[in-house]
Amino acid sequence: MANALKDIYNEEFISKIAQSIKEVYPDFADKKFTELVFNAQWVEKTLKERMRHITLCLGDTLPKDYLEALSILKQIVNMFPKNNLGCIFFPDFVEVYGLANWDSSIEALALFTQHSTSEFAVRPFIVEDEEKMMAQMLEWSKHPNEHVRRLASEGSRPRLPWGMVLKSLKNNPSPILPILENLKEDESLYVRKSVANNINDISRDHPNLVLDLAKSWYGTNAYTNWIVKHACRTLLKQGNKEAMSIFGFDSADSVSIDDFAISSEKLSIGEDLHFSFKVTSNQTTPSKIRIEYKIDYVKANGSRSKKIFKVSENHVDQTKPLHYNKTHSFKDLSTRKHYCGTHTITILLNGNEMVSKDFIVE
Repeated sequence: MANALKDIYNEEFISKIAQSIKEVYPDFADKKFTELVFNAQWVEKTLKERMRHITLCLGDTLPKDYLEALSILKQIVNMFPKNNLGCIFFPDFVEVYGLANWDSSIEALALFTQHSTSEFAVRPFIVEDEEKMMAQMLEWSKHPNEHVRRLASEGSRPRLPWGMVLKSLKNNPSPILPILENLKEDESLYVRKSVANNINDISRDHPNLVLDLAKSWYGTNAYTNWIVKHACRTLLKQGNKEAMSIFGFDSADSVSIDDFAISSEKLSIGEDLHFSFKVTSNQTTPSKIRIEYKIDYVKANGSRSKKIFKVSENHVDQTKPLHYNKTHSFKDLSTRKHYCGTHTITILLNGNEMVSKDFIVE
């Protein structure tokens, strides 16, 4: 069995923190720190709970003066590998203890994000003084280091997973747009993914704004085109006609779904549903198509909720029908639990529901 993500914070990692601090700060109570970390609740804590617990234990054992404690952490951060998720305790320390020391904290967040990510830690600073912090994020969007540029985008996402929702930016995302404008042709895929995710966040609350942005950006640059397509994924899954049109998925009246079949009308939780279908066109001119399927799942209370899965994007014409054979698992996952009852599978073409079949999960 694979280790849980939270287990990056193990005895070896905690020992590394203690030993590193001891090297630059000989008075550090390393044994006390370790004992505080591994308390009776440690085993049950999630990844973020362990991170915050480490931060608080450092607050109990490092010098009480924030700037002195921060100086120690800045000295030891290079003793840890870069791109190390475990190192998010560094910016978390700034989040917890550094709001009153703005300049020093901002400098530290830019440093620490180059070793892990400060995307969560910047958010209380945005809430504290949005205008000041968004001006800082705009400056970071021009930084020579890709990790700092990404922080400008990722830290300002209105709906960042695992992070606090930025209600003000969720309601009015206009302060984010100049940051994204600076990054729309960024050479780093790491940054471009963040820009796309930020715009996708915005699309959930302001679809028309994102559609206007997509129309103005798309077709200007290959990097920007990738961002726009990835950013519109929620709108595309919703079957938004304007979004479909931007990427050439217009009316497909000449295209049909034929020979749709499912492997069984009954299956047990844990089994797979196999299904197949054919896509045909009655025209010689190729049609650009986006094929998805939708599962209407039964929920615990007996109601149903849908989830859409992408199959492919392709071209089809009269001379070349497309054949698809797919498998969908009904094995319980940490992210999805299945319930008995009548489910429905539907094939979607350019956002339109084409054919459906019911089946029972028991």
